[in-house]
Amino acid sequence: MTYEKDYVYMYGQIMSTYAYLLSGVFPEADGYAEIARKCHIVGGETGTAAAVLCSLGAPIKLGGTHLGRANAALITDYFADKCADISELEYEDFEGVSDYVIIDKNTRTCFGEWEKLYSRGKPFYEPPCENSIKNAKCVAADPYFGDEAAELCVKHGVKYVTIDCAYDSYTHKHCAVNCISHQHLDVDYAGVSYEELYLRYTENTEGLVIFTLGEKGAMYGRKGEPPKYCPACGVEAVSTLGAGDSFKAGAVYGLYKGFADDELVRFACACAAAAITRFPIAEHPPTLTDIKSLL
Repeated sequence: MTYEKDYVYMYGQIMSTYAYLLSGVFPEADGYAEIARKCHIVGGETGTAAAVLCSLGAPIKLGGTHLGRANAALITDYFADKCADISELEYEDFEGVSDYVIIDKNTRTCFGEWEKLYSRGKPFYEPPCENSIKNAKCVAADPYFGDEAAELCVKHGVKYVTIDCAYDSYTHKHCAVNCISHQHLDVDYAGVSYEELYLRYTENTEGLVIFTLGEKGAMYGRKGEPPKYCPACGVEAVSTLGAGDSFKAGAVYGLYKGFADDELVRFACACAAAAITRFPIAEHPPTLTDIKSLL
């Protein structure tokens, strides 16, 4: 399926995830935990967000990670009957990019082989397609692969949503929306208060800044404005895997539909809340009905 106009271009990590949901909490060292369910699903920040956007009815076009032997069929088959154009995803004769995630009710622990991928001496992803960005209604840009997607958006005047980039980065400076997780803030800016970080982030962009704070909801606003707060939806979490990706998908949908700031943040919070009530998200992505019921 291909689109000429009115689509979201999503650039970033599209891979597969081997997910293991525990029936209890993550065990201590040398301990034991029972696996309640295991699955091999579409994953990655962009892959999971793409699954959610398809469920919401937004046409998408994907670019980024190479497909490989272990995940090409899974990813291709998954998007075959959805409103997604995956024609830019290149196949390479290698194992493919996957991660392995162990999840309990409140946490998720990820394992992968990123050092192995980078030590190959050649990229395992394609650069963003300029023509696809030029013709998109808006873009979802994962900064993991650098600033090129953001630079092309600026060149062609296309608005974009990004995640977890530094407040002094090019991608943050020019974004329409930046969704920054509390995990990113706590690790990269340890010891700095959210209030101080809010000032640093909002002073460096004209875009909307959103701090996602898990069960505490979201803190958000723009340059020169005091922060606002959106409470989290009161749901029973089954798995937190993909919560941040689903929040981003909700923010992208809001930008795609032209939502005002308050509506966009509320929608993204509800999208993430609906997502964590099921496992796995790729097989049971939230729908507009699910989100509206929480709103």
